[in-house]
Amino acid sequence: MKMRPKFWEKYPLHELFDDEWEALCDGCGVCCLVKFLDDEQVQFTEYTDVACQLLDCQTGQCSNYPNRQSVVPDCIRLTADMLPQMLWLPRHCAYKRLYLGQKLPSWHRLLHGTTQHQAQFAKYSVAGRCVSELEFDEAAIEERVVRWVKI
Repeated sequence: MKMRPKFWEKYPLHELFDDEWEALCDGCGVCCLVKFLDDEQVQFTEYTDVACQLLDCQTGQCSNYPNRQSVVPDCIRLTADMLPQMLWLPRHCAYKRLYLGQKLPSWHRLLHGTTQHQAQFAKYSVAGRCVSELEFDEAAIEERVVRWVKI
């Protein structure tokens, strides 16, 4: 992996290497939840507990990350240029926080390694708290709005 020391503090998002960009993701899986977006007012975004068909709902990890866009064409490959339109990302999201000039969340694994990260991370991860979209039709998904995702 090609990563510079404390790259998140020293370089703008659009200057990060691919490995650095990927390392910013905490792997919470929240962006993989079905959501209802209000294009005019981000604060009215509603998240559901229904996840993309590729998300492993027990681990909160994508089951086919390298090929996700060929399986799920509307899967987003987030870039720095997209961030102004992606403010619906959860408030703990490192991409959103850095874009807004904030620091990484205090529990982020880039700051503490995996042990301390895991203790706090469970509060934000979808692991064990979501169900696959394959189990629901669109009308049923609308009934599964959750309030534990904070934007």
